[in-house]
Amino acid sequence: MNLHDWIDELMDALEIETEVDEGLVLEVAREAAHRVERPAAPITTFLLGYAAALAGGDTEKVEGLAGRALELANKWEGEEDLEAELEAGLEIDESELVDAE
Repeated sequence: MNLHDWIDELMDALEIETEVDEGLVLEVAREAAHRVERPAAPITTFLLGYAAALAGGDTEKVEGLAGRALELANKWEGEEDLEAELEAGLEIDESELVDAE
């Protein structure tokens, strides 16, 4: 069984029909796992799927949502670097800090 077979079987089991851009979903999962932490991958893809459903499954909207998830994951790694620098007692240029609120 390959990935496409798995997707077909899973959609049958879940009684759904939809188009799946597995490359995009896998990219989001990979970035969440590597830049946040491994358990972030399934949580992120679940939330992306939920948001996609709320958006009516529109391909362009799903791609936009995935882009937002990827952007957040890419920013997250910088936060970990900042935390490590703070813990190590290194000097940080406060002009580079951004208020997250």
